[in-house]
Formats: sequence, C-alpha cells, structure tokens
Amino acid sequence: MSTPQHHRLTSDSLLRSYMLGLFPMADSVDAKELFWVDPDMRGVIPFDAFHISRSLRKTIRKQDFEISFDLDFKGVMNACREKRPERPSSWINDEIIQLYCELHERGHAHSVETRQNGKLVGGLYGVSLGAAFFGESMFSHVTNASKTALVYLVARLKAGGYTLLDTQFQTDHLSNFGAIEVPRGRYHTFLQEALETAADFYSLPVNSSPDSVLQLIDHKS
Repeated sequence: MSTPQHHRLTSDSLLRSYMLGLFPMADSVDAKELFWVDPDMRGVIPFDAFHISRSLRKTIRKQDFEISFDLDFKGVMNACREKRPERPSSWINDEIIQLYCELHERGHAHSVETRQNGKLVGGLYGVSLGAAFFGESMFSHVTNASKTALVYLVARLKAGGYTLLDTQFQTDHLSNFGAIEVPRGRYHTFLQEALETAADFYSLPVNSSPDSVLQLIDHKS
C-alpha cells in the first residue's frame, strides 16, 4: 500500500512516519515526489533466527574487509543508488539523500562500511529509533562485502539491546539470513514494543574481533 507525498518532508515528519510503520520511496532517482509505503506483509529478521553460511563465516574470520560505522554515511547512500546490471534504476532520489543525511547528523541513521585497501566496496544504512533498526538499502562491489556488513550490523544490534530489525520487504537474498514476512498488525506490535525500549548502537566496540562478532550472532537470547 502506498500514498503519494506532494509536499517536502522534514526529518521530524520522517521520524514520526517511521513510528507509525511508514517509510518513503521515490519512483526513480530523478523523481520529484515521494510516496509512503505501508506493506501488508513486512520483512523482518528475527535475531534468534539469523544465520550465516559456512563460507561467510570463513570470510569474516579471514578479515577480508575493514569494518567501520558511520564514517561515510553519504558515501554509502550514494553507492546504494548507483545503477547496476541487476537494478537499472533506484528509489533513492536527492530528497531522500538529504533527509537521511539529516537523520544521520541527528543520530537517528547509521551506516556500516566495508573496505578493502581503504576503498569502500560494500555497506548498508538504516534508521534507528528506540530498539528498532529499519534497514534501508545495501550495496556490494565485491563478493560478500554487503553480507559482511549485515553480519556486523546484527552483532551490533544484538549487543546494543535492539529487538526489531525491519527489512521492509522480504527478498530471496535476505531469506538466506533468516528473514521472514509478518502481517502488518503483528509488525506494529513488534514496532511499538521496540519504540518503548532503549537501545545503544555504539555498545559494541569498533575493534571487536571476528570471533566475538560470530559469538554474538550465534547467541540465542
């Protein structure tokens, strides 16, 4: 379900919309208007169901990537909206870039970056409210770059006391990690509980070892 958005959003109204279970999208990079999305079925990743492949575990233990958080939020957003063979267009227009960068400056949006030899090769970004994290988009220029970012995100969210990881939609890619669909009503129950709970995105040290990250992933709360 979607609703056209004709006037310019502010970061305050954007946060209020997330609290109601809504998120904005654009029809294309060049679109001048946004529309609200409120899916009948919502994608979420239950933390206790999150799982990763043996090959990805090996990649993480080998430390193929340098991991950072919030060092290049806008760079991650720009990379997420780049045209790719499998996705010739993007829903991330200039207004969305501006709005989410404002949220980032206010501490309500975060990025995870993966680099090789100092070059940004993968990452993701999303919105944080209470104990809810709303994943927005991810990109990968190198095999396993975005997957590694997701693993480090989930470890950080679990360490910080988050209770909800919203993926908006379920995809085959996310299903491999344990993503499921839940009806809108059930999602709103999860959302309200998360909004009433405090969480800390920065509770996990940046220099956490791969083994400690994997232990957090494997721990069932």
